[in-house]
Amino acid sequence: MAAKKPAAKKPAAKKPAAKKPAAKKPAAKKPAAKKPAAKKPAAKKPAAKKPAAKKAAPKKPAVKRKPNAAFMKPMTISSVLAAVIGSAPMPRTEVTKKLWDYIKKNKLQDAINRRMINADEKLKAVFGGKKVVSMFEMTKLVSSHLK
Repeated sequence: MAAKKPAAKKPAAKKPAAKKPAAKKPAAKKPAAKKPAAKKPAAKKPAAKKPAAKKAAPKKPAVKRKPNAAFMKPMTISSVLAAVIGSAPMPRTEVTKKLWDYIKKNKLQDAINRRMINADEKLKAVFGGKKVVSMFEMTKLVSSHLK
């Protein structure tokens, strides 16, 4: 038990020692105040870098984005699909646009579920005999008619 009492006294002795440096810290705060002042110019340097990054960003939009040549390549259209959109070779993007024009012109889009297309006789041949096709499945089915 005698060993425990001196151990208890040592932390008690450290607490007043901790208070003394705390009293000295206000004197140390004055130089610390000078150090953040030195850091402020360093903070301005990253701020200077940010406008430089903003200047770099406008340069990127100035370069025009080139379209992918694979999408713009004219494709040969099958005779079944030609009955719907025409027989002239055209890119996949134009084929899809013409198909949608045909669908909207003939009101073949389902009234309740707009994702579904109700095929007429011409489109049924393009869609492989399916009467109702989703708009996502449509592009997959049409791709088999392009070479």
